[in-house]
Amino acid sequence: MLSNHLQNGFETAKLVWSQIPNSEEAEHEGVGLLSTSGGSSSVESLDYEVIENYAYREEQAQRGKLYVGYSVVVKWFFALLIGIGTGLAAVFINISVENFAGWKFSLTFSIIQKSYFAGFLVYILINLILVFSSVYIITKFAPAAAGSGIPEIKGYLNGVDIHGILLFRTLIGKIFGSIGSVGGGLALGKEGPLVHTGACIASLLGQGGSTKYHLRYRWLQVFRSDRDRRDLVTCGCAAGVAAAFRAPVGGVLFALEEVTSWWRSQLMWRVFFTSAIVAVVVRSAMGWCKSGKCGHFGSGGFIIWDISDGQEDYSFEELLPMAVIGVIGGLLGALFNQLTLYMTSWRRNYLHKKGNRVKIIEACVISVITSVISFGLPLLRKCSPCPESDLDSGIECPRPPGMYGNYVNFYCSKDKEYNDLATIFFNTQDDAIRNLFSAKTIHEYSAQSLLTFLVMFYTLAVVTFGIAVPAGQFVPGIMIGSTYGRLVGMFVVNFYKKLNIEEGTYALLGAASFLGGSMRMTVSLCVIMVEITNNLKFLPLIMLVLLISKAVGDAFSEGLYEEQAHLRGVPLLESRPKYKMRQMTAKEACGAQKVVSLPRIIKVADLVSILRTNKHNGFPVIDHSRNGERLVIGLVLRSHLLVLLQSKVDFQHSPLPCDTRGGSKPISHSFSEFVKPASSKGLSIDDIHLSSDDMEMYIDLGPFLNPSPYVVPEDMSLSKVYNLFRQLGLRHIFVVPRASRVIGLITRKDLLIEDGEDSTTVELQSTSVRARRRDKSLLTRNTEAERPLLNGLLVEDHN
Repeated sequence: MLSNHLQNGFETAKLVWSQIPNSEEAEHEGVGLLSTSGGSSSVESLDYEVIENYAYREEQAQRGKLYVGYSVVVKWFFALLIGIGTGLAAVFINISVENFAGWKFSLTFSIIQKSYFAGFLVYILINLILVFSSVYIITKFAPAAAGSGIPEIKGYLNGVDIHGILLFRTLIGKIFGSIGSVGGGLALGKEGPLVHTGACIASLLGQGGSTKYHLRYRWLQVFRSDRDRRDLVTCGCAAGVAAAFRAPVGGVLFALEEVTSWWRSQLMWRVFFTSAIVAVVVRSAMGWCKSGKCGHFGSGGFIIWDISDGQEDYSFEELLPMAVIGVIGGLLGALFNQLTLYMTSWRRNYLHKKGNRVKIIEACVISVITSVISFGLPLLRKCSPCPESDLDSGIECPRPPGMYGNYVNFYCSKDKEYNDLATIFFNTQDDAIRNLFSAKTIHEYSAQSLLTFLVMFYTLAVVTFGIAVPAGQFVPGIMIGSTYGRLVGMFVVNFYKKLNIEEGTYALLGAASFLGGSMRMTVSLCVIMVEITNNLKFLPLIMLVLLISKAVGDAFSEGLYEEQAHLRGVPLLESRPKYKMRQMTAKEACGAQKVVSLPRIIKVADLVSILRTNKHNGFPVIDHSRNGERLVIGLVLRSHLLVLLQSKVDFQHSPLPCDTRGGSKPISHSFSEFVKPASSKGLSIDDIHLSSDDMEMYIDLGPFLNPSPYVVPEDMSLSKVYNLFRQLGLRHIFVVPRASRVIGLITRKDLLIEDGEDSTTVELQSTSVRARRRDKSLLTRNTEAERPLLNGLLVEDHN
């Protein structure tokens, strides 16, 4: 009977293993590590600019003030749904992780009462199963869910669409993959994946669900433009941080400081509202779980390390060792970034090219190594006698491993002994950090144990970062920083001989310094650390170590997320242009490339040929005036052209322009039809099938182009072009020669138009040009409106 069960188990394992693709074919649907070459890349820019074509103007003309109020209400309703969804996802992940960890430690502890070797094998096996489930989900189902997801989301909010990062399967893979990887005891956290989870929930709500899995709801399909999705994803990122750390204000500041590139006051209110909803959902769930309905989920579930009963005050002499902690954090954080960059690059170039099976083997091997170290190293450490019990402290010594608290009894011969290395190694990361932050536990850890843990866990964190599982770096960074911070605290206690100094205070500062040295966040990280420790007294100290660690880290390298984004091929536009751009012009940046333009009336066969031979996503449209002059009348996007070719309803036999304004031919497309689903590949020219008769037809591009793209003169400095491009969230900018004339100047007063005021009655500021042409402009205003907005020629050849 037993042999039959074993045989069936082996056959099932073989079947599962055989279904795993052993090539890179299955990875093209995910983000992976993106190619930076000019070939087929899975990176595409987003259209944050409003395409003011005739379809858009017709749709806007049909909307009144009632629709504007309705859209505002729906935006706030979506913010509510994002907060509830992200909060519930965080509760589910935390309850699952805590229960898996609780069952694992309870079973292991019950077995080691009889045999440490049997308990050791069970501990390794449980971790291996959890990690295998995580990496199998990622490689087989959702490859874009690997890693933290923050570099990709940062790229999305910067204007870069990466295929697969916001899909429904990515959301499912992120949730269940995080449960397996964190519950399996790897040196990673669930906080980064929660940010990605919130962004996925926001994006799916914004586009009405998932088309592939038939989870579409028409009543949710209100905001389908990239601009609206950007605001929703920003709310999702803030909600993820608020759910991970129970820090709603920190979530808002994280979205503002770290991930977004565009911000406005209206968005601030919605982001704050979303974070507040998350806090309410999480607090309600924790209150419900206090009755024991959530299994092993307890006070260690959500990250909050209350040290309000810790050190009351600090002296001027302590500022020097605290500054040293900031320097150490900057150095170790910069070193961590470089080591993880090398490891990720090596995986990309050598290991992960061998297929998904190698990724699974790699994750399983790291799981076994992590389990051996976390279980085996405490066995080599001698136990220490329990300190004298203090009834006021409420600390019990010893406690069994896996239980919340300090002083874990692990492989100790006497009852009143504890293993200080097992207290932080053979425990969940949340409980280990709580132990390191704890007050009134002076001399609980020896310097040898802390140094051993620091070296081993730092190495494990570097090696684990980049494997094919959802992984965050907040909690591992806090673990590393709190360890060397506590070491410095032990030195300060022994050196100054003061009773009011707590080692846990220095552990907190060490955690802040390492995160600042690695991730280079300041304001948001400062608020998050205050919120999760519930101690406002340390705010000046946290600010001090963050400023020092960030300054030291910036001297060596960029932040963790920026370096990983560059390695993955995500073309981020930083907040400031490079210095050498000041000496370059817009024409020089265009290089010797030849602009591919389209005529307004184009034959279908010619359009298909251009789309097949070019990968450009935008094309200038050229028309001729009555006197034969070539005019640039606008910009048409590749995605819009593909929609027109697929629908075929705008094909015409005549090579003459259609009159849409006269009403003879109404617009056959709504503006929403041109919107590409988030993180999807969208239409391809190879997906469109046209007959020979279709190829002989014509298309009038006039109603579908953007007649008012942004234009810069050819001799404008590239730094000004950079600022314009990034601050407005553009995808294309036309470079044109110097204009021959000026029809007017717009000043601040021209833009101060009150609601309900007739724009024709507004007194505009006079200029010399406008004063001379005022009468003429009044007579020709209507005719100018009919002419193309761009009356300059594009630079077609820069040679």
